[in-house]
Amino acid sequence: MFNQFFYALIFIFGLIIGSFLNCVIYRLETSKSFLKGRSFCPHCNHKLALFDLIPVFSFICLKGKCRYCAKKISLQYPLVEIVTGFLFLLTAIYFGIDSFLMFFLFLLLPFLIVIFVYDFKHYIIPDRVVYPAIGLTLFYQLLSNKSLDIILNPLFSAFSAASFFIIIILFSKGRWMGWGDVKMGFLMGLLLGSPNIILALVLSVFSGALVGVLLIILEKKTLKSQVPFGPFLIFGTFIAMFWGVEVINWYSEIFLFGL
Repeated sequence: MFNQFFYALIFIFGLIIGSFLNCVIYRLETSKSFLKGRSFCPHCNHKLALFDLIPVFSFICLKGKCRYCAKKISLQYPLVEIVTGFLFLLTAIYFGIDSFLMFFLFLLLPFLIVIFVYDFKHYIIPDRVVYPAIGLTLFYQLLSNKSLDIILNPLFSAFSAASFFIIIILFSKGRWMGWGDVKMGFLMGLLLGSPNIILALVLSVFSGALVGVLLIILEKKTLKSQVPFGPFLIFGTFIAMFWGVEVINWYSEIFLFGL
């Protein structure tokens, strides 16, 4: 009973964090500080009251429209809140409510969510988000791994993933990847280590290529169109982080059985 109550609190806490992340994303777009100033409607600039800011609930009650100007509220807001809530809940369930890793991921997940949404909207992985995430992850690895041999794994994975993207940039002369993907690859390797980083990269490339082909078939994109790769890197990171061991073991069993 206690665990269920605690999980419910974590989900609600995730919703609240998701609401804050929407503010961060918007103010990153407008180069405004997200540490001061009240929230306001981006259409009419009217300052929002407390009952306008209740995660998900306010969106439903207001029927997806601003109370003051009746302009539509982007679906981004409730989606980010719900996804953040579920990711926090999944983290607590999967890694344990008393683990150091859970608390670290509670700090890191907001950075990954902001990168996902911001790159999806603007085709940019902001340095102001990815660099602190790298610093936080490095600090965690140094703090949690006492042996030099253990810390070398994520460091080697980070430089290997970054090098992989650098090679693609050089080969394509910057047409296929950006330097933000290099930084994101470094973060992924530092977080996941080997062999999970390999799974994350394979999933990212495969899902990105699949979505790209579908968009071309649906005539939403052309071969020359840009597709933000950051969201696929985050997707691969989440799968590898939560289910990497299971997926790798499942694939290994199939491969060995096939042989």
